[in-house]
Amino acid sequence: MSRPHAPVPKKIPLTITQLGRTRGDDYAWMKDDNWQKVLRDPGLIKADVKAHLTEENAYTRAMLASTDPLQAAIFAEMKGRIKQDDSSVPAADGAWEYYSRYETGTQHPKHCRKPRTGAGESVLLDADALAHGKAYFLVGAADHSPDHKLYAYAADEQGSEAYSIYVKDLETDQLLPGPVQSSTGDFCWSPDSAWLFWTHRDENGRSDKIYRRPARGGATDDVLVYDEPDEGFFLSVSVTQSRAFIVIGAGNHETSEASIIPAADPTARPLVVAPRQDGVQYGLEHWGDRFVIRTNADGAIDFKIMEAPENDPSRGNWRDWAVHTPGRFVVAMTVRRDYLIQLVRENAANRLLITGRDGREHEVAFDEEAFALSLSGGYEFDPPVIRFVYESPTTPKQWFDYDMTSRTQTLRKTQEIPSGHDPARYVTRRLFATAADGAQVPITVLMKAGTPLNSSAPLMLYGYGSYGMPMEPTFSIRTLSLVDRGWIWATAHVRGGSEKGWGWFLDGRKFKKTNTFTDFIACAEHLHAGGYGAPARTVAYGGSAGGMLMGAIANMRTDLWAGIIGAVPFVDVLNTMSDVTLPLTPPEWPEWGNPLEDPAAYDYIAAYSPYDNIAARPYPAVLATGGLSDPRVTYWEPEKWIARLRENTTGEAPILLKINMDAGHGGASGRFDFLKEIALDYAFAIWSVDRGWERSE
Repeated sequence: MSRPHAPVPKKIPLTITQLGRTRGDDYAWMKDDNWQKVLRDPGLIKADVKAHLTEENAYTRAMLASTDPLQAAIFAEMKGRIKQDDSSVPAADGAWEYYSRYETGTQHPKHCRKPRTGAGESVLLDADALAHGKAYFLVGAADHSPDHKLYAYAADEQGSEAYSIYVKDLETDQLLPGPVQSSTGDFCWSPDSAWLFWTHRDENGRSDKIYRRPARGGATDDVLVYDEPDEGFFLSVSVTQSRAFIVIGAGNHETSEASIIPAADPTARPLVVAPRQDGVQYGLEHWGDRFVIRTNADGAIDFKIMEAPENDPSRGNWRDWAVHTPGRFVVAMTVRRDYLIQLVRENAANRLLITGRDGREHEVAFDEEAFALSLSGGYEFDPPVIRFVYESPTTPKQWFDYDMTSRTQTLRKTQEIPSGHDPARYVTRRLFATAADGAQVPITVLMKAGTPLNSSAPLMLYGYGSYGMPMEPTFSIRTLSLVDRGWIWATAHVRGGSEKGWGWFLDGRKFKKTNTFTDFIACAEHLHAGGYGAPARTVAYGGSAGGMLMGAIANMRTDLWAGIIGAVPFVDVLNTMSDVTLPLTPPEWPEWGNPLEDPAAYDYIAAYSPYDNIAARPYPAVLATGGLSDPRVTYWEPEKWIARLRENTTGEAPILLKINMDAGHGGASGRFDFLKEIALDYAFAIWSVDRGWERSE
C-alpha cells in the first residue's frame, strides 16, 4: 500500500531581528493574530490555519489507520481498569460529609454530600448533566460555603482555562443570577460565608486581580481587593486551615509574597506579611498564636519552617522553627490544632514528618523501592487526623486516615481495578544513571516480572524536568497497557524537577537548562547498557515542558530513539519567550530567561530551543499532539515544529501532528475520552518500534 502524502504547508519568509541577532521563521503565519478570541471560540481561527490543521489530522489518521484495532484494544483495557461507579473518600466538615462519585458509563462526576450521622445523599452538582452536548466541559474548583448553604463551582467550556464561577443555593437547588466571568477558576469563601473571593483572568490569560462579592451577589457588587502591578506575577486566594485568615498569594517561579485579611473582618484591606524580595519564596499557615512559614529565606535551598507571632508576622519577626537540612526538601506543610505536618523528600523518596506543640516529632514512611506519598487535604482543623495517599508503580492508590496522637492509621479505600491487578506480576526498580558532570540521576522502572534484560524488550522512557515538578512514582492504569505487552516503562527523574530537592530543580533551569536534556540522554544510555531496551526499540515521551525535552533530545541524539512523542510540546521557546502578549511569557522569564532584554539569555535559549535547532538529520518517527484552545502551549508550537521537522528530516520515518480541535492543554475533558488520546500515543509507540522505520536506515 502506498504511503499517504504528507501535508506541505506554505512558507512565508519572516526575518526577526532581536538584540542584534537575526533568525528566520517561515511558519510564523500559523499563529493566529486573533488568538485570544480563538481560545474562547475556535470557530474564529483563520481559514488557512484551520485548513492546514485539518489536513495534518487527516494525514495522521491515514498513517495510523492500521493501528485502529490496537488503539481500540488499548482503550478498552484502560477503561476496564477504571471502577466506573467509583467514589471519593468522604471529607467531613461539621454536620456533613462531602464527596464525589461517578455512575457507570458517565464521563464526569456528581458532587454530593450526606449527613455525617447517616444516609440521605444530596447531589450538589451533576457535572455529567452539565457536560451533555458539549464538546468540552470541565469543572475545576468546587466548594461549599462554610455555613453549608451555598455551593460554588468553576466551569471551563472551551479548554482555554477561562472559567465562569456559578453559585448554587442548596436550599432551593437553583443557581443564583450573575455568575463570575473571566476567572482563572480560583476562588474561596470567607469563613463567615458572607463573601466569595475570586481571581480575575485578563485577556492574555494572566491572574491579575482579586475581587470579592457578596455570597449572593452579582457582577455589579464586585469589589476590587487586590491589583497586581507586576505582569510577571500570578495571583491566588485561599483560606488558612484554621479559617482565621484569608490569604492572597502573589508570585512567579522564584519569588513570592503573601497578604492576609482577618476572617473576622473580611472587608479589611490586605496586609502584606513580608514584601517580595527577589529569589525569596514563602507560604504560610496560621497555627494558634503564630504563623508558620515554609520558606527558602536565608539561603535555605531545600526550604525550612519559620514562625512569627500572629499579631506581627513581618519579616523581622521570623524565627527558625525547623532548621534547614540540605538535601531534605520540604515539599509541603499543613497544620492541625495540635500538630504541624511536613511532607519532605530525600533522594526521590517522600515521607511525612509530624511535630506536636510539645516539640516531639515522628515520621510516617514506607520502605518500597519506589513509591509516592501525598497529603489529601481536609476541612477540619481540630481533630488530630490527616489523610494521606500511598501508591507505587505496582501498588494501586490507598487512602489512609492517620491519627497523629495514637499514631495509628486506618485504611479508608484501596483503588479497585475491575479487570484485575496482581502486584506480584510486576517489578519496580530504582536505578541511577551517571550524568556527564557526575550527578546521579534517579530512574524508576516498571516491568513485568521475568522481563528479559537482554535489550529485546521495547522501552518507553518518560521525562519532564521543569518548574521543580517531580515525576512521582505513582500507580497508573495506563502504563500497564504497554507493560503487559512486554514493554519496560522507565521514568527519568532529570534535573529541573525536584525529586532530589530544590537544588535539583535549580540545576536544571535557566542557564543550566541543558542539564535536563543531557540527564535524559544519560538515562537512556544507562538503561540500554543494562539491557533495558535498545535504541531501535526505545520511544521517548514527554508533555508540555516535557515536550520541550523531547524536542531537544530529538535534535541532540536522533540515534537513540525509534520514536518520540511530544504531547502539547513547548518547543518554540525563543519565539514564545519573546512574545509578551502570551499568557505565560513574563511569568516564565525567571524559569528560562528574558531573551528580549538579556543577550546571554537569548543566546542560551537559541542554542537549545527545539524549533530553532532543527537541521538536516534522520529524525525518528515523531508524533506531536496539541489542543486548539490551549492557552499554555498554543497550538501553533507543535504545528510549526512538525512542519520544520518534516521539511528537514533526511530519514523516512513519519512526522505526525494531531490537534484536538475541541480541547486545550489537558486534552479531552471526559475520563474516557481522555484515554482515547493516550491509546493513540501508545499505539504510535508500538507502531514506531515495529516498523523500525522499515529497518531501511
